[in-house]
Amino acid sequence: MRTDNLRVTTERTGHVLLITMDRPAKKNAVDADMTQALDNALDMLDDDPDLRCGILTGGPEIFCAGTDLATGPGDPTERGGKYGIAGRSRTTPLIAAVEGFALGGGMEIALACDLVVAGRSARFGLPEVTHGLVANCGALFRTHRALPLHVAKQLLLTGQPISAERAFTLGLANDVVDDGTAVANALRLAAVIAENAPVAVRETLAAVEAVVGRDDPHGWEVTATAEKSVLASRDFDEGIAAFLERRTPVWKGN
Repeated sequence: MRTDNLRVTTERTGHVLLITMDRPAKKNAVDADMTQALDNALDMLDDDPDLRCGILTGGPEIFCAGTDLATGPGDPTERGGKYGIAGRSRTTPLIAAVEGFALGGGMEIALACDLVVAGRSARFGLPEVTHGLVANCGALFRTHRALPLHVAKQLLLTGQPISAERAFTLGLANDVVDDGTAVANALRLAAVIAENAPVAVRETLAAVEAVVGRDDPHGWEVTATAEKSVLASRDFDEGIAAFLERRTPVWKGN
């Protein structure tokens, strides 16, 4: 069964829910409607006891370009936080099926998932500093959990992406597959998870997250502090203006 939303589609395949960000004209950039649609889809995944695994994808060409800088991502949701996913305490495993670019908030969405299957041409990056921003949806404290510390700092400080192969070698991606097959391979992985005892899977995920995410409250605090400083800077205004005007920013350093 398939359901369509303004920004997201969902499709059930047995015990698996396929969630597709569906705003290709804007490279699946997250606006307020996308945030709410993702929140609704993930509520469905966690609240339906017949669903045992989820897959989140952006379609065959791009995963997600992050925040829509022209409109903003809307307010955090009650259960999901930013983007409807970044602050969510999930009870059902979620696999990111990544084709094309997962940039900025797009990579942060992937970091908020439990497993990552990537097409061979996929790229993962955090370009916020190139726009006078800081990554504010979890990357400041999750990137170094998924990658070696110095590689995480490289992504955050240079804004340059890494390839799917490098992401796999370093442990960010669970598998690299032929382009156009990320969803199909994620479905196979989800089917394996869905065959296992639901209570055991749920409690295993909860236990792992309780340990791995125990410092998340502090992570959100330091992220908010960094974001507050950036938003008060002239460089923030210049970065957004340069992006919208499609020109190179001229940084002031304050």
